[in-house]
Amino acid sequence: MSPSQQTIPQLFSLPLLRRALIGALACLLAGCGYSLVGRGSSNLPEDVQAVFVEPLENETQRSQVEQILTQAMIDELVTRRRFEILNSADGADAILSGKVTDFTVRPVSFDSDGLANNFEILITADMKFERPPRGGDTEPETIWANSRYLFRQDYPLEEDSVEYFDRENLAIEETAEDFAQTLVTDIFEGF
Repeated sequence: MSPSQQTIPQLFSLPLLRRALIGALACLLAGCGYSLVGRGSSNLPEDVQAVFVEPLENETQRSQVEQILTQAMIDELVTRRRFEILNSADGADAILSGKVTDFTVRPVSFDSDGLANNFEILITADMKFERPPRGGDTEPETIWANSRYLFRQDYPLEEDSVEYFDRENLAIEETAEDFAQTLVTDIFEGF
């Protein structure tokens, strides 16, 4: 049989082809830059060990949202066990600060009677993670910042819920936990 009459399987043996594909795939994956989020890699400087969480400012009409979010951020940082959380900025290697610039609750779905049964909470914040000024510096050094940090989450309004605001407070607390987890992950990973 001449080379022009050979079929592709005869020209390339299956084990050789399989090894070549596996080798090429391994090379691609080794150099692609993918890594698991939250698995020891961090964009934070190693010398940042002590953090002060400044109470958030509230520029919205919704009272207490800044207090709930501040506490959730502290709880999340404590859970991560990466930093010592300080009660003041004295001695802090970094300060997490910000302000809640917008808080919106809006209905996203309705029941057969036209009553809202699912709502969306939108929180917009101006967040900063900075080193305080040291020595002769007059300005803090920004480690991470996002002036339009947007977080949204849906929550259902249960049929037996009599008081809308009671359910809203619970939804804010639950949303605050997710807000804090996402925020801290973004700071750690540099997003």
